[in-house]
Amino acid sequence: MATTREEIQSDLEAQVAQLTKQVSSLTKAMSKRSASALAEGRESASEFYDGFYDRFTDALPAMRKQARAAQKTAQDNPMTTALVGVAVFGLLAALLTRR
Repeated sequence: MATTREEIQSDLEAQVAQLTKQVSSLTKAMSKRSASALAEGRESASEFYDGFYDRFTDALPAMRKQARAAQKTAQDNPMTTALVGVAVFGLLAALLTRR
């Protein structure tokens, strides 16, 4: 059975057309999945932010109270505050130079 060049070319063109349709279909499916995943990611991030914001807002008065207490303690004990500051600075310097 002899096949001509035109038949081979026609067959190849049909295969290329079929593959093009399949690639297009796969591209559309992946695009839909990507859009869905992006929407889910946005929703998760929004929920996380809302939860974090709510917890932070609830904790803010307690953090302010602790900051005022720390400030008062620092004002009442300036020498101790200075020593703690020097110790923290020394610790940070040691950690940074330790590489």
